[in-house]
Amino acid sequence: MREGAHPGRIAAFPAQNLSHEAAQATVRPPGAPRVHPGRTARGPSPGRWVGRKSTTREPIIQEPVTTPDPADEPEATRRAAGVTESARANRGWWDRNADEYQTEHGTFLGDDRFVWCPEGLDEVEAELLGPPEELKGKSVLEIGAGAGQCARWLAAQGAHPVALDLSHRQLQHALRIGGTFPLVCADAAVLPFAAGSFDLACSAYGALPFVADPVLVLKEVRRVLRPGGRFVFSVTHPVRWAFPDEPGPEGLTAASSYFDRTPYVEQDDEGRAVYVEHHRTLGDRVRDVVAGGFRLVDLVEPEWPAWNTSEWGGWSPLRGSLLPGTAIFVCERD
Repeated sequence: MREGAHPGRIAAFPAQNLSHEAAQATVRPPGAPRVHPGRTARGPSPGRWVGRKSTTREPIIQEPVTTPDPADEPEATRRAAGVTESARANRGWWDRNADEYQTEHGTFLGDDRFVWCPEGLDEVEAELLGPPEELKGKSVLEIGAGAGQCARWLAAQGAHPVALDLSHRQLQHALRIGGTFPLVCADAAVLPFAAGSFDLACSAYGALPFVADPVLVLKEVRRVLRPGGRFVFSVTHPVRWAFPDEPGPEGLTAASSYFDRTPYVEQDDEGRAVYVEHHRTLGDRVRDVVAGGFRLVDLVEPEWPAWNTSEWGGWSPLRGSLLPGTAIFVCERD
């Protein structure tokens, strides 16, 4: 890991110049709601930053932003979007919406839980990274860490996590809540770590749904893992792309082709993308894992539990009882 990433400070590493389009990976914390055509992103809640420990329900943050005018809401469309445009748009979206996200979903996520998805699958029960008692002493990279909830849980098990996110504002929330692990603001396609730096890597709805070329991220994760290392990541289940992103009955009828891989884009009046999400079929995801140099160990499709009565964007008990909402890929580096 490069010098400068340590507890109490956010180490920022801008995207580097590459032979391909740079600055491509964006991040999202566990189960962030996807915005589909007909639904637009909401503006952030302004707040102020103070140097004390607080809960994620309080939108305390530096450099408050102005609440946008509803007339400036972006247009939702489906069109091509490359790696650079996707990264630029999503970095800005998460910086603008981090406050609202943590305020709205902080209770569900907790400050120090490891939740894989809106279904509420907890790593305590799932053990996808391994038994908790075996995490002690392991170095773990969390990609798309948001406010560091998962990294905080890993640290409590005796692991040595590093929380990485493309959004500086999300990491300010991690800094506000507190922790003893490094925070790194960087691009998941250009990880600022030496080869073989980590035993494990994880990403709960981070990076992979939002990049134009996920194989670039997978190859980078493989590079920084030691031989035998495991990478577990969760994404929106590909089947969900055929259905409207609505929690009620209107979200139960297929409305578009599952095989249409055209990105979902929100753009401003000048046609500049302000949010981008990319669709991959289930087969695409498996091929990406293999092309990235990993062996697929398991594919988990969490069922909606009876205790979870929450709605989160298009996720809901009604839809969860009938359709898969999340796919979790358990991969290992040989």
